[in-house]
Amino acid sequence: MVTADSIKNHIETTLPCELVHVEGDDGFHFSAIIVSAEFRGKNMVQQHQMVYRALGDRMKQEIHALSMKTLTPEQWAESNRS
Repeated sequence: MVTADSIKNHIETTLPCELVHVEGDDGFHFSAIIVSAEFRGKNMVQQHQMVYRALGDRMKQEIHALSMKTLTPEQWAESNRS
């Protein structure tokens, strides 16, 4: 069964990231926050495609749904200012 940790580890090993946080405990539906400098200059669709490529066949075979928020490090810093 797929776990949030296994998805997190797979993303981290295939895409340079500053932060990856994945939640989900039913084995099929997951949500993720992914922060990567690789997202700079790319629109949201392109960023999501990068994550899908990083996950490869897992997206087709093992993961039923993955909701994600992708951010550059600058966007992440801005969103966490209080």
